[in-house]
Amino acid sequence: MKNIWAPWRIAYIQEHSKEDGCFLCNSYQDNHDEKNLVVYRGNECFCMLNKYPYNSGHIMIAPNKHKPDISDLTEHEMTEIMKLTRDMKELLTTIMKPEGFNVGMNLGKSAGAGLIGHLHLHIVPRWNGDTNFMPIISDVKVIPQSLEGLYKEFKKYL
Repeated sequence: MKNIWAPWRIAYIQEHSKEDGCFLCNSYQDNHDEKNLVVYRGNECFCMLNKYPYNSGHIMIAPNKHKPDISDLTEHEMTEIMKLTRDMKELLTTIMKPEGFNVGMNLGKSAGAGLIGHLHLHIVPRWNGDTNFMPIISDVKVIPQSLEGLYKEFKKYL
């Protein structure tokens, strides 16, 4: 068995083992948007970069209020989450020039939700060839862009 040195992963382990409550609620309620990677605050929903992305540019959109299911959203929240999905997709297109997107929600643990209790929508930019031999052979994903750099790019446009 081969070991791959990934010291940046310890931050994820330590942060999630001691964080109280919902990380989305904590990020929304805290006024340190750059630290929390919150790129936009709307009336009903907010957008933040995923600290542990599946791909460069992975962004999440969540209601400001802690709501577990799409059925719990008000009409205003539903409208804003979809408008922000459109707007963030367009902004990612401008900034990163992806060739496609994965957009969706994981509702419930059995559906793959890593956070149960606070609904959120994922937008993941995709490029031809962004899945290569690394995840298949080594179970490693290479993310080529820093979160800090991408955050600054978002803030230029918002």
